[in-house]
Amino acid sequence: MATIALLGAGGKMGLRLTANLIGSRFAVRHVEISDRGRQALGAMGIQTVSLEEALEGADALLLALPDNRIGSVLASIEGKISAGTMVMMLDVAVAHAGLLPDRPDLTYFITHPCHPPVLSYETDPLAHRDFFGGEHAKQHIVCCLAQGPEEQYSLGEEIARTIYKPVMNSHRCTVEQMAILEPVLSETILGTCLMMLREATDEAVRRGVPEAAARDFILGHMRVELAIAFQEKEGACFSDGALKAIERAKPVLFQPDWKRVFEPEAIAESVRHITDPNS
Repeated sequence: MATIALLGAGGKMGLRLTANLIGSRFAVRHVEISDRGRQALGAMGIQTVSLEEALEGADALLLALPDNRIGSVLASIEGKISAGTMVMMLDVAVAHAGLLPDRPDLTYFITHPCHPPVLSYETDPLAHRDFFGGEHAKQHIVCCLAQGPEEQYSLGEEIARTIYKPVMNSHRCTVEQMAILEPVLSETILGTCLMMLREATDEAVRRGVPEAAARDFILGHMRVELAIAFQEKEGACFSDGALKAIERAKPVLFQPDWKRVFEPEAIAESVRHITDPNS
């Protein structure tokens, strides 16, 4: 039975991980400094332990902490982490920013959920409303062995599949590829475009469209147009009128060089902002 030291166990993400680790083959030692978090864990019948007790002989250190705190926390406990320990993070930002301790004797493993796909086959009502995943809906995940022996990858992926279950595909990526996925693809681009869609819907309502009609219309069209754009339905395509509207609108809504957000220097700047404890 492998042992996991879970830091931030009583936080929002920590509680989700804790719930999925219950009943697994892993022995979990829960570390939480806040009274509120300890109370939440207590309500689940879980007692916390000290950091020193959690780290003693642990196979993996799982960090359920904000990105802008991971670097400082690891720096403060580096001397307490035994050689051979796997340090697992739920986001690539700290690794990409070069803020991990210079410890060649540690394994650094990163995993992140893809979240349940919007184009899915879920029929269970609970799964249908599980937007984040890790409870009822199936999701894909991405994993990265940033440092350490190749044989450690299977342990990291097994832990990842457990904390994010139920999991479908597990995709292996590099640190650089994970940084392209997030923050660039999922936050810089998708998050921004979705907030533009929300603002556009609000603008339609401001101009007189009934709110319920605007919401139903945009969410329905979002589903069918996603299916067309990502070729989910064979033979489906945008109408000639839609293609003309897209062609005319794209240079109005987007800068011609918008793909510069994928350039390494742009990614590095975004990651620096994410990991800055003062931002």
